[in-house]
Amino acid sequence: MNDTSKPFFFQALDALKLGDRRGAALALERQLRGGNTAQKNLPSVSELATHIGEIDLAIEAMHRAVVPGSVESLMAYWAVLARYGRSDEAVADIKRQSTAIRNHPAVLHFTATAATQFGRFDEAQELFRRALAGSPSLPASWLSLAMIKRFHPGDPDIGAMEQVEARSASDPEARAMLCYALGKAWEECGDVDRAFEFWSRGAGLQRQQGVFNTGQFGRAADRIIQTFTPDSLAKLTPSNFSKRTSLFVTGLPRSGTTLTEQILRGHSSVADGDEANLFAPALIPLLGIGMPQALTYQQRLRHDDPWGEIARDYARFMQMRFRTRDVVVDKSLGQSLLTGLILHALPEARIAWLRRSPDDVALSCFRTFFATGQPWTRSLADIADYMRTEDKLFAHWLAIFPDRILVVPYEELVREPGDWSERLQDHFGLGYEPGLESSSREGRAISSASVSQAREPISASRIGQAAMFERHLQPFRDRYYAN
Repeated sequence: MNDTSKPFFFQALDALKLGDRRGAALALERQLRGGNTAQKNLPSVSELATHIGEIDLAIEAMHRAVVPGSVESLMAYWAVLARYGRSDEAVADIKRQSTAIRNHPAVLHFTATAATQFGRFDEAQELFRRALAGSPSLPASWLSLAMIKRFHPGDPDIGAMEQVEARSASDPEARAMLCYALGKAWEECGDVDRAFEFWSRGAGLQRQQGVFNTGQFGRAADRIIQTFTPDSLAKLTPSNFSKRTSLFVTGLPRSGTTLTEQILRGHSSVADGDEANLFAPALIPLLGIGMPQALTYQQRLRHDDPWGEIARDYARFMQMRFRTRDVVVDKSLGQSLLTGLILHALPEARIAWLRRSPDDVALSCFRTFFATGQPWTRSLADIADYMRTEDKLFAHWLAIFPDRILVVPYEELVREPGDWSERLQDHFGLGYEPGLESSSREGRAISSASVSQAREPISASRIGQAAMFERHLQPFRDRYYAN
């Protein structure tokens, strides 16, 4: 029992310790409805609401935390809106602000990022340059600008970025952003050695902020593989949830998940899609993600439909996130540990699992600055270890759920997009509609490290890009392909 004499926020924390996600949500709602939350504490309420999947509460808390005229508090509120696909609302709010706030470099950067997501690259470039005019050392703007422009030898932006990078020695994160931007620039200029040098420097700077424990990840995967078997899954109470809320698209970053999402979003019955990352909050009542926790959960809950309860929470989160009752694409990364629970709780769910040349994935991951953080991409050795573990999970789930997982080879997808569009529609039970692979992306927001590529026509030109970096990738190859 929670101590009702405690503030609601702390009651929420107590509820979470017991796996009572809904109780925690109710406590946070009471915290907000009480109207007596100190403004300085509202960001903590928003953060906790985000952790438990309560999107509307997270947004409301940050909205109430805004201090009029404070760029910092406004930016925090707009960032939450953008996180949940509401950049248009944030931009509308920006337009209502004073001229001084609208022209603040950080606000210009945010507005430019929103324009980038909607494919308005000329507008975005102008806004990024305005931001840099006000704050020439703004690393995020240099990186974002670099991602949507094409570099040529002698480009003055290269020299400008190198000067800023040299002055950023005391700020590893800022310097890392500039290194990734310079790596892209030099690759496009044809200097692959210099490009890889900058990517390596950027990765090293990021590793100073934290190192990914590939061994821990591998052990967690082994426990999942050993305990999630057909026999153990049969011990879980069947889920009575019968709706199809999401089309799951998964795979390693840079393996074609965004392209697959965009093809599916062209279908008239598919409303939206993004990296939602909302199934994990639905699993909070398990107090873990393993089979022992799953069995304990359904015993403890003593409910006729324990897994339907998980599914209903997930469906409600998705409805809040996308504000539609129609089917959407969920291409959340890193769900390979949760696949068994996803497919059990959602009996109608199907997965499209992207597979791509390991060398091309490794290169693409290593040279990408991930805004949401993928710490295993900051070392070729970590990339190799992580991908080997993902390979094992993929093989495990495919063996158990061969009829519910469609393997989509990236190379075949880009060479024969029409054929694979038809296969995807059939796999997900969508009525066939021709031409999804060439449907317009105009007006759709795309939040991805590959946002500029996702706007281009489907092409096989990126197949085999790693060949130019074969020597540089040897440490990855030695580790990944080792017996």
